[in-house]
Amino acid sequence: MDITKKKELLQICNHATLVAGKAILKIYNSDFAVEHKDDKSPLTEADKQAHLAIVEVLKPTDFPILSEEGRDVPYEERKKWDYFWMVDPLDGTKEFVKRNGEFTVNIALIHKQKAIMGIIYVPVKDELYFGAQEVGSFKVNDFSKNDEKFLEDFISNENKLPQSNDRKYTIVGSRSHMSVETEQFIESKRQEQGEIEMISVGSSLKLCMVAEGKADDYPRFAPTMEWDTAAGQAIVEAMGGKVIDYRTKVEMKYNRENLLNNWFLVTKE
Repeated sequence: MDITKKKELLQICNHATLVAGKAILKIYNSDFAVEHKDDKSPLTEADKQAHLAIVEVLKPTDFPILSEEGRDVPYEERKKWDYFWMVDPLDGTKEFVKRNGEFTVNIALIHKQKAIMGIIYVPVKDELYFGAQEVGSFKVNDFSKNDEKFLEDFISNENKLPQSNDRKYTIVGSRSHMSVETEQFIESKRQEQGEIEMISVGSSLKLCMVAEGKADDYPRFAPTMEWDTAAGQAIVEAMGGKVIDYRTKVEMKYNRENLLNNWFLVTKE
């Protein structure tokens, strides 16, 4: 896929996340009801409306869609896909339910098991992160006010990631999931680096913190699904960082038969 096509698809996806974000905020600012999926994780009307909004915008691209809210596509069918969209219409549902604002809309383009494009929108903060191979990674503030702009307006040194800053060695961890193994990793880094700083945030914002240069590592030694990480991985890798599968010791792969991720480590370089 050439860079012109990638930019065209980024423009479409950026808009798709904003449409989904607006649908989410409408429900977020109301008295919403919470259901539970078979795995007991929460599901809100916002997940459903965001899914429908994204599907509608992405439909003209003609790529198949694998979404958390439409996950039941048999492996025998999806393993034949060359390109497809990996979508999490509302990543961080627990954070949504807690009303702390730390939830995102995630869209990734997968090609032959590799996340080659990622878009993450933070509705409450109106912040957009996007990245792709040969394009780079960028962050746009006040995105809803600038949605009509062309992608080229956002691809600037001002928006380019990482945005370096002087700080202590920093590790970002989960707001809702902190395993014993993660605590052990943090302690080992403390021994190695001396004083370190910890950031705790929800959803795919942890990958965004590494891409942005606000964190050095994000260890995840607890369960995640492919749609939780694909967009963030594309953004991190387009920035120059890495997302390493702890079991295979290579970059995380996608569209596996089992969509449950292994443990992984996100590093800025």
